[in-house]
Amino acid sequence: MPTRALIFDGVKRRELAWCLAANRWARGGSAGRVFTWISRAGDGPIWYALMLAVVMLDGWNGLSASVHMAATGLVALILYTQLKRRTRRPRPFRDDARIKAITPPLDEFSFPSGHTLHAVSFTIIAVAWYPALALILVPFTVAVAASRVILGLHYPSDVAAAALIASVLGLGSLILAA
Repeated sequence: MPTRALIFDGVKRRELAWCLAANRWARGGSAGRVFTWISRAGDGPIWYALMLAVVMLDGWNGLSASVHMAATGLVALILYTQLKRRTRRPRPFRDDARIKAITPPLDEFSFPSGHTLHAVSFTIIAVAWYPALALILVPFTVAVAASRVILGLHYPSDVAAAALIASVLGLGSLILAA
């Protein structure tokens, strides 16, 4: 077996082990319910509420921030949809029967995590506009990213790649908007 295949097999085994450990921890207890709620909130409700709140509280400046978030969110949606279609990586619960999907996935494929991509890019933009929001949004974003692995829906590398893509997207949008 070529060295490259051995490396990828080793990475996949470690990732499956992390997924299994996180998933077992959350099954059947309050952790599963909490992370399901966090994941569902990360589907959009928190971000929509934030966009509405900044418009209501900060007028035209808030509208500018909200439009910035929405435009970046649209680009994120296009990016992760295309990446999922191209990579077609199965979700952890499809790869290993010991991993259970604690909540149903929104789509078929795993790479990258759309929840993480949106959470990180929205957080970068929101915090750039309103730095005090970092105290709330950064922990929430970390929890959204963790929830995707804990719920059996993503590998850690799906989440890490999404965070990296979102960082480039969020920071790039700030540069373009400047």
